[in-house]
Amino acid sequence: MSELTKNVQPLDNFNWEEFENGSQVNVSKEELDKAYDETLNKVSEHQVVDGTVISVDKKEVIVNIGYKSDGIIPTSEFRYNPDLKVGDTVEVYVESQEDKKGQLLLSHKKARLSKSWERVNAALDNEEIIQGYIKCRTKGGMIVDVFGIEAFLPGSQIDVHPIRDYDQFVGKTMEFKVVKINQEFRNVVVSHKALIEAELEAQKKEIISKLEKGQILEGTVKNITSYGVFVDLGGVDGLIHITDLSWGRVDDPHKVVELDQKINVVILDFDDEKKRIALGLKQLTPHPWDALDSEIKVGDHVKGKVVVIADYGAFVEIQPGVEGLIHVSEMSWSQHLRSAQEFLSVGDEVEAVILTLDRDERKMSLGIKQLKEDPWEAIEVKYPVGSKHTAKVRNFTNFGVFVELEEGVDGLIHISDLSWTKKVKHPSEFTQVGADIDVVVLDIDKENRRLSLGHKQLEDNPWDQFESTYTVGSVHEGKIVELLEKGAVISLEKGVEGFATPKHLVKEDGTQAAEGEVLPFKVIEFNKDSKRIILSHSRTFEDAQREEKKAAKKPRAKKEDSVKIDNQPASTTLGDIDVLAQLKEKLEKGE
Repeated sequence: MSELTKNVQPLDNFNWEEFENGSQVNVSKEELDKAYDETLNKVSEHQVVDGTVISVDKKEVIVNIGYKSDGIIPTSEFRYNPDLKVGDTVEVYVESQEDKKGQLLLSHKKARLSKSWERVNAALDNEEIIQGYIKCRTKGGMIVDVFGIEAFLPGSQIDVHPIRDYDQFVGKTMEFKVVKINQEFRNVVVSHKALIEAELEAQKKEIISKLEKGQILEGTVKNITSYGVFVDLGGVDGLIHITDLSWGRVDDPHKVVELDQKINVVILDFDDEKKRIALGLKQLTPHPWDALDSEIKVGDHVKGKVVVIADYGAFVEIQPGVEGLIHVSEMSWSQHLRSAQEFLSVGDEVEAVILTLDRDERKMSLGIKQLKEDPWEAIEVKYPVGSKHTAKVRNFTNFGVFVELEEGVDGLIHISDLSWTKKVKHPSEFTQVGADIDVVVLDIDKENRRLSLGHKQLEDNPWDQFESTYTVGSVHEGKIVELLEKGAVISLEKGVEGFATPKHLVKEDGTQAAEGEVLPFKVIEFNKDSKRIILSHSRTFEDAQREEKKAAKKPRAKKEDSVKIDNQPASTTLGDIDVLAQLKEKLEKGE
């Protein structure tokens, strides 16, 4: 029985004679309509039903669902099925039994979405494996067509290995597992990795159960980072730390291995749960120290490349995996604290001397200053006592100036040896760091590698001359250059300075002398050894006044025999004493 006649029931009182004669006077129109309607399928709007394709062209597909009229669906809704043909059964969604034109409105797309949503939810509940078509790339992953629904496949869920080329998956049909559904926004997330993981978990357990330290396995380089290389051992990953890639220094793991490269590795260690596996690559080759030439010894010259540098020194690789340390103190004969970066840089090719060699500990110390002669070996020849040189000021202390005559040869100029005449409180008053200064060698301390130097010794001692110039009792003009609590510093001619206590700074009018004043000063003490001159301004007038008073107490001498005290020097000198003695003798004789 055909689809169109399965609901037809014969009428008991139908008059076939009248029907054959073209007369149906006994049958009403209502009865005819009822009989016609009963031949049709019962169709409700907004439901999904099956229909049969009865016509297909470029624009429309006509589908019969057993209703009084056929439905028309745009051909574009069947793009996913280019093999659609007449007679195929398709799912359709009844949007309306009749539009304004009396046409049945159907939608294949909505039917697919409705059914698809049910199927996707069932796949999640039942953990079913489904197929999907990867349509295109999107931010963070791919778009997959699953039963007509666009699902999201995160990049991390494509495979257990990191994906470097997403485009290779576009256009492929793959198996997936629904892992998440957002019912409110109708978002679906699928995973291909989830299918592989279950399979790999069994392999992983088997591999891990057989792991042993020292075991050698073949693996595939899975990922390369700045700190090491991840290797896939067949479902379980291990890490080769950058220090275990090569016996030599490695600054970039990419220089040692490549992605997807198959390599042999040795298991160095793993934790109790065997989740972290430490692998080694360099351990598969002999240690370079074992291959080091047995003839190499302390004192030999070697060449190498600076691979690491720090403030305290530089590591030089003389052959892959064999390094020696040049401490900063072995870079120069100079004793000044400096940084290794001032002498060397990473990548420099250097020649050095082996200072120590310990094959058991695999340690070697090197030196480059030994390539030059130690300047202190023949210090007496180049810098004999009394020789004159030009040095560079390195730094100051309160007691002197440290200078460098050449790299490795230092000396000290004591503050007392800077000037014959000027009293230097701090060396910074006399010179500055980095400046050149002329010196003379005073003494050599070879054991402590230091020279005693002088600057003032380049000139004759002016105090030999001052001794005859600044005799006790002599009067000189001086300028007060500095006032101190205990007195004043007086600047005299020829660059020499004297000192006067406060009581010797009282002027004739009773006031105190001020800084900057130029006054006459009498020498009351001269000490050549301590380079000290004690001066007094007060004595210049007090001594004269005292003599006048003495003279006034005695009888006046004859005019022609008297001594003019006003014109004598302001102090009692040896000459003055002779004059007074003669005056006394005349007075006693009554002359």
